[in-house]
Amino acid sequence: MLAYKVVETSIVTDESIEEIINQWVAEGWNLDGIQFAMREASKRPAMAFVLFTRQTEEGEGDKE
Repeated sequence: MLAYKVVETSIVTDESIEEIINQWVAEGWNLDGIQFAMREASKRPAMAFVLFTRQTEEGEGDKE
């Protein structure tokens, strides 16, 4: 079974995204992608959603 994790951050810097990726990959998650939410008045994203997946056993829930 494939499990998904979405981590939301309003601090959209390379350092903050790198920290999120390193934390969750070390816990066995695989980076699946990053989605950015943009502001109309700015070229910088207002927030980011970092997406992860991992294989789990049937019936195993995400306890994090």
